[in-house]
Amino acid sequence: MKTHVSGNGQLSVCMLASGSKGNAVYISDGGTTLLIDAGLSGVEIERRLQAHSLDPRNIDAMIVSHEHADHIRGVGILSRRFDIPVYISKKTGRGASATIGNISDIRTFSCGHSFSINSLEVHPFSTTHDAEDPAGFTISRNGQKIGIATDLGIATAMVKQNLKGCNLLILEANHDPEMLMNGPYPWPLKQRIKGRTGHLSNQASGELLSELKHDKLQHVILAHLSETNNTPAKALREVGPALEGCQARIHVATQDLCGELLDLEEYPPKGEGVE
Repeated sequence: MKTHVSGNGQLSVCMLASGSKGNAVYISDGGTTLLIDAGLSGVEIERRLQAHSLDPRNIDAMIVSHEHADHIRGVGILSRRFDIPVYISKKTGRGASATIGNISDIRTFSCGHSFSINSLEVHPFSTTHDAEDPAGFTISRNGQKIGIATDLGIATAMVKQNLKGCNLLILEANHDPEMLMNGPYPWPLKQRIKGRTGHLSNQASGELLSELKHDKLQHVILAHLSETNNTPAKALREVGPALEGCQARIHVATQDLCGELLDLEEYPPKGEGVE
């Protein structure tokens, strides 16, 4: 049984990995610590946490967005190794069961219904992706709000509504349409990626961000970039201009390297811009 320590209320976020080979997001307020997805091996997730001197034994819960292997590969082993409860929807749980194996503490949620994990409020919302019951999330504490929306073919009105007012956004910028169509993927896979239940393009991500930006947005992390059909430079070039007039910093999450640990302030720091 974990002992919960009250945090200072300041939210911290780290992209441990993002891409088609594995995804995991670390979120903590100093007392409650979450992993959103765990799509790398347990050993690799531990290694990336340790790169920031973070202890996997302090993880209070893992929350699963959907059952694709690049989001659940390490869920079972981490849950069993560190006695971590797993929050997952019923449909996603059925789809993920063969991969994650037996877990002693499964807690189900339904999209549209908020729940609390110690000091953090989690709100799951439905997204459009070719999975059983895909979800995006907002994580809130003391007026601070983090929004996560990756693996979605289109940004629906529901997605936009839920991501309003976030201080930090993790948004998909999966592919450059020209690279995708001229690249090596077979035609059915290209159709899947650019379809309504596939992945957001750089352009679509920029259009979404232009609707979501506001004065208290501090960080935007571009996530789930395709290693074949995109580059960080292309993603920044296409999405970055959407932040014109906004003080938020923009980052690109990568597959092979752990991102920096970002701390949310009460207000966006003065003088910071797109980098």
